[in-house]
Amino acid sequence: MLTNNDNHKAATLYVSDLDGTLLNSDTRLSDTTVRLLNKAIAHGAMFTVATARTPATVTTLMRRVDVKLPMIVLAGAAMWHDSERAYSDVQTIDSATVNRLADVFERHGLHPLIYRRHGGMLHVRHCGQLSQQEQQFVAERTGLELKRFYLDDSERQYRDEADGEAVLLFSMQKLDRLAPVYDEIKDDPHCSVMFYPDIFDPTSGFIEIYRAGCTKAQAIGRLASRLGVERTVVFGDNGNDLAMMRAASHSVAVANAIPAVKEAASEITGTNNDDSVTRWICADMGLDTD
Repeated sequence: MLTNNDNHKAATLYVSDLDGTLLNSDTRLSDTTVRLLNKAIAHGAMFTVATARTPATVTTLMRRVDVKLPMIVLAGAAMWHDSERAYSDVQTIDSATVNRLADVFERHGLHPLIYRRHGGMLHVRHCGQLSQQEQQFVAERTGLELKRFYLDDSERQYRDEADGEAVLLFSMQKLDRLAPVYDEIKDDPHCSVMFYPDIFDPTSGFIEIYRAGCTKAQAIGRLASRLGVERTVVFGDNGNDLAMMRAASHSVAVANAIPAVKEAASEITGTNNDDSVTRWICADMGLDTD
C-alpha cells in the first residue's frame, strides 16, 4: 500500500482527464494549477491523470508537476512510468482484429493511424491521404521524443505486426465520414470503440479503437487496487470519460463538459479555465487555495 497515512482524504486516489478538464483552453496547465497540484501532492495527495494522449505529449504537459504515480495513457490501454521512461499494463489488440478493422475503414475510403508500442516508443503508421484534421494532429506531434510517425506507408508496411504491439487505431475526420465506420464496428466484441465530436469543432470527430474492455475506468480500478484505496475521485469533460465517471466513488464534471458527462457526474464544478480541478482537490483535502 502506498498511502502516506490512514486518514480519509489521504486514502483517496484523484484522477483527472487532461484536455478540456485539467488543461485550459490554450491546452496548457496554468501556473495556478501547477502550484496547487504540487501543493496537494506535497501534502500526500495521490494524484494522476487518465487521458487518451500518449506519453509523447503527456510528459511535456505534466513536466512541472511532481506526479509520483503512473499516468494512465491511451485511454487506459497502458500506464506510463515517467521516472523509468517505461510502459506497463499494456493492453494490446491482436493482429487479426487490427486487419479486420483496417478493412472496414478502407471500404469507406479511409485509413486509421495504427499505434504500436516499440519498447518505450510508439510507432504510428498510416497509408493513403491524411485528413486535414489528421495533418494538423501529426504536424503538432512530429519530432516528439517518444513517438515516431511513418506516413505514406505501403499496405504491407502499414499492417506489419513485427513493428510492435498494436494498442490503438485512431482517426480524425468530419463526423459524416466517420459515422458509417462507427456503425459497422461499434458492436465488434474484440475491441472497445469510442466515437465522439471534437469539443473545439463539432463538425469533426474522433474514432479511437482499443482492445475489448479497455477503458480509463478499468485502468483506474487496477491502480486503485494496487494502492490499496477504496475512494476514487475523477474529473472529466468528454465522452471518453463517461465510463470512469460512472465507476468512481465520486465524479466531478467541469462546467464546460458535454451534457452526458454532466448527467453522469456526482457534481459539477467550474470550467477548465478556472483551475477548478485543483481547487476542488485542495478543498477536499482541507487545504487553502492561496
